[in-house]
Amino acid sequence: MVNLLLAVIYIAFISLGLPDALLGAAWPTMSQDLGAPVSWAGGISMTISAGTIVSALLSDRLTLRFGAGRVTAVSVGMTAAALIGFSFAPNYWTLIALAIPYGLGAGGVDAALNNYVAVHYESRHMSWLHCMWGVGTLIGPYVMSYALSGGQGWPWGYRYIGLLQVVLTVMLIFALPLWKSRKGATAAQTDGEETTEPRKPLGLKGVLAIPGAKEIMVMFLCYCAIETTSMLWASSYMVLGMGIDKVTAARWASLFCIGITVGRALSGFMTMRFSDPVMIRIGQTLILLGVALMLVPLPNHMGVLVGLVVIGLGCAPIYPCVIHSTPTYFGEENSQAIVGVQMASAYVGSMLMPPIFGLIAQYVAIELFPAYLLFFLVLMVVMHESLRRKRG
Repeated sequence: MVNLLLAVIYIAFISLGLPDALLGAAWPTMSQDLGAPVSWAGGISMTISAGTIVSALLSDRLTLRFGAGRVTAVSVGMTAAALIGFSFAPNYWTLIALAIPYGLGAGGVDAALNNYVAVHYESRHMSWLHCMWGVGTLIGPYVMSYALSGGQGWPWGYRYIGLLQVVLTVMLIFALPLWKSRKGATAAQTDGEETTEPRKPLGLKGVLAIPGAKEIMVMFLCYCAIETTSMLWASSYMVLGMGIDKVTAARWASLFCIGITVGRALSGFMTMRFSDPVMIRIGQTLILLGVALMLVPLPNHMGVLVGLVVIGLGCAPIYPCVIHSTPTYFGEENSQAIVGVQMASAYVGSMLMPPIFGLIAQYVAIELFPAYLLFFLVLMVVMHESLRRKRG
């Protein structure tokens, strides 16, 4: 039963990653069909991010009342409905409206599953869980490409992914008894029934009052600033800052995401030997090495290529290991609330930091890309060491 539930959780995380890259892959076609400017994709993305922030902050309250299994099933169902709605959207503003339940659903799945795995499973499963998310982000664009190349159009790309989400929702509903039978889980964590000592939701104010909570929130913001800025701006940095041709830059930029996915698969095995704090430090060291390599003037710009791959490998263990260490630092009774706030901080970093670098690139210099990554790396290291002093 335990292994079956874990398999369901893995599939849920593949599903979580499936739609994440769809908008970017489909938008050039969508914008023409809907008569929307190319830049308006940012409005959809920010609306989704706002929804994920709200649901992440509410995750502690919802999970206490309904249980992780029910929250996950309903959240995936909301995402499925939104994706299918995308496929029938007649205009841009319908997409904006549908982005709200899309974001709420995605944030609910993210916060509930991350905390559940952090509490109930070993660190290696957290790394492999996020590896599965990476697999989903790689599959999604291929599904959209299949729909576009086959003449079906972008609506069918969203429809295929939405239908997969519907199947997963049904699977999660039938799997609800597995959450109840998970050994070591409290009634509040699994089926939403009252415990003999029910606790109240902490809320944002309660989380911020816990020593070390602010540090781990800033760590998440910094990590997501590094990851999403690299994903969005690496190609532009290579073209505009290094003089690399567009085709080569696009190909090299994709290696960053491959580095994260492969790195998380490897991290799962490494966590069998190294603790979460050690894995985080290994990741931070690799990011530093990768940034340094980007600045080394090697022939054919190989420093940039190798540097991006190393940065991706360095990013790999940080996110899952920080989440997995949360119950150890703050206790299982507080972990859902803190993980929810962590997710909200992560989404804030993902939503705001890449556009801020865009302004720096436009009005100062895009060559500051490595320095921008280094700034957030240093801040993340300082916050991690402060957290270790307070809670280690």
